[in-house]
Amino acid sequence: MIAEMNLSAKAQHLIDLEDKHGAHNYHPLPVVLEKGEGVFVWDVDGKKYYDFLSAYSAVNQGHCHPKITHTLIEQSQKLALTSRAFYNNVLGEYEKFITSLFGYDKVLPMNTGAEAVETALKIARKWGYEKKGVAENSAKIVVCKGNFHGRTISIISASSDPDARGGFGPYTPGIVSIPYNDTRALAEALKDNSIVGFLVEPIQGEAGVFVPDEGYLKTASEICKAANVLFIADEIQTGIARTGKMLACDHEQVKADILILGKALSGGMYPVSAVLTSDEVMLCIKPGQHGSTYGGNPLGCKVAITAMQVVLDEKLAENAQELGELLRNELRQIQSDRITTVRGKGLLNAIVIKEKDGISAWEVCLKLAENGLLAKPTHGDIIRFAPPLVITKQQILECAAIIKKTIEAL
Repeated sequence: MIAEMNLSAKAQHLIDLEDKHGAHNYHPLPVVLEKGEGVFVWDVDGKKYYDFLSAYSAVNQGHCHPKITHTLIEQSQKLALTSRAFYNNVLGEYEKFITSLFGYDKVLPMNTGAEAVETALKIARKWGYEKKGVAENSAKIVVCKGNFHGRTISIISASSDPDARGGFGPYTPGIVSIPYNDTRALAEALKDNSIVGFLVEPIQGEAGVFVPDEGYLKTASEICKAANVLFIADEIQTGIARTGKMLACDHEQVKADILILGKALSGGMYPVSAVLTSDEVMLCIKPGQHGSTYGGNPLGCKVAITAMQVVLDEKLAENAQELGELLRNELRQIQSDRITTVRGKGLLNAIVIKEKDGISAWEVCLKLAENGLLAKPTHGDIIRFAPPLVITKQQILECAAIIKKTIEAL
């Protein structure tokens, strides 16, 4: 067993403050960060780390990207929030930009990923009643076991994770759960005419970066189309260039009926999420039926435009594709029976750690932090590696060397 990290009095004080005054709904790695730039973060004692989590892919563009920061400052000095009670001079510009970029008719802007998922579920149900002709209060959504779409009551009702679900019932009805990466199970489920949507992650991130079989998304999309069911892609973590394409669905030339985006949509600078779909689907929502005080605010819209432009200008999808392959190749060369699996796509990757001599994935992450690289375990034995997409080839090799040195020394 590896001892917990040695903390300075300053770091311990700040951790104790959170522990005393904050909810205990997270179990963070014991590092206290105060600065970030590009692929690096620094703790309160000045120690520098490679960030290999990227705020769960929210900072694909790197920490505090100067262009995004400039936009945030500039717009915040003009107008931050009006609510949707009035028009503002930025929302239409953003809506045109984002719908043109992804090829959709309409966007409904929200703030967080969970809000965007809830929005997509509401839109799908409304479409089901107005367009598909499903009987009132009978619409169902199909989800996959092992999913992570957020933590609201309705979303945890769709979860198979006992930690997410336990003690929060009663659960929202109208949700059907099937195995991930199983098109036969999907086809069987969609025989029920009251199914209005299939909500799926193109890669299951929180579950441990589970990449489905090639062709799964395309076949699933075709099955949905044949059954008149909306294919709803949750690309909150996999989208915005993370997997080597602008969207993970792009690897199979699949266009979702409803696309959900968040996280890196603002480069980690401000909460911005989006739900994109067609006129036929979106216009089922009428005034007063859905909304958000902050959704579509001028500050978030302006930041999102700049953040997406950075992705395009700096060719971050291409960088993720090339350097993801390099990282996986390097990880597969580590000489240790502690790593049982290396998997991923683009720069969304994971290793599975076999616990040995009392050393689990948590202890491995503590040791990685000691060696200057921050990553976080999930589900006990899996460590995700997802650096900002602005990382360079040389930096990837340095990080692979840190991981190799850490694991081979255990």
